[in-house]
Amino acid sequence: MNEMLALFIATLNVTVPVFAMVFLGLVLKRIGWIDDTFIGTASTLVFKGTMPALVFLSIVRADLDHALRPGMLVFFACATLITFLLLWGWAIWRIPRAERGVIVQGAFRGNCGIVGLALAANLYGDLGLSMGGILMGVVILSYNILSVVVLSSYLEDGRTSWRAIAHGIITNPLILSVLAALPFAGFGWQLPVWLETSGDYFARMTLPLALICIGGTLSMRSLREGRTLSLQASLMKMISVPLIATGAAVLMGFRGTELGVLFFYFASPTAAASFVMVRAMGGNDRLAANIIAISTLMAAVTVTAGIFILKLSGLL
Repeated sequence: MNEMLALFIATLNVTVPVFAMVFLGLVLKRIGWIDDTFIGTASTLVFKGTMPALVFLSIVRADLDHALRPGMLVFFACATLITFLLLWGWAIWRIPRAERGVIVQGAFRGNCGIVGLALAANLYGDLGLSMGGILMGVVILSYNILSVVVLSSYLEDGRTSWRAIAHGIITNPLILSVLAALPFAGFGWQLPVWLETSGDYFARMTLPLALICIGGTLSMRSLREGRTLSLQASLMKMISVPLIATGAAVLMGFRGTELGVLFFYFASPTAAASFVMVRAMGGNDRLAANIIAISTLMAAVTVTAGIFILKLSGLL
């Protein structure tokens, strides 16, 4: 019993700091210490500046023999595609046609770049950041392409420009930071000490600032207004997808750090980017916002439970 309690406390030590920052953002927004202008500016700073710096430095410091796991990258891409198709089949069976695209995207597109990466860093340190940063390239490609496919299939008023999507992927700051960092890690190049130290200061803002912004964008009104569809999508995102994908990873032989990073990415709540894409394509953005709010609040429980079970079973 004492060992189980110690394991549970160790699990909370991984998840609570991450989700505490999310709920801190929610509180700060409610008491007026941060507002939508701050959140918009800070989110831009994170996406275009601090997060690419964090990913770049984590890979530069990494030993690619340990951080670059081709099998994990291939598995994540395949598992994402399979769960996406399963969710689409479920939506055809259970969801009204007009809302299928929004529901499917909300049920498979996780917030890996912030929540998943923060959890990986909290549990595995620089190795988790390096592995998670490299995996982000696969995440960005697969999530954007599959989201456009399913939304375009049902949003009649949407206008999809594949050239614009491709340009957005190619110029994504996270992908560029990964590509820029790989030669440094591969050839053992060193940054000047002053530059690495300054970059470190800049990059350290990423996770707390990003998590506070997530909390600031949560709407309790959205949670109260959540109806059956948004709850169904959230349950799929936070329970069904992690169970299926992580179970498959276990059967494929993934263990330890690889399994942990995969679980964090599969179990991440719905990404805020899903709202942006739905809104841009003329879909039900209120439904998309509800899914983000509900799945993010659920994540504090489901991610903690998942890590505890995996640790208890000796898989992590």
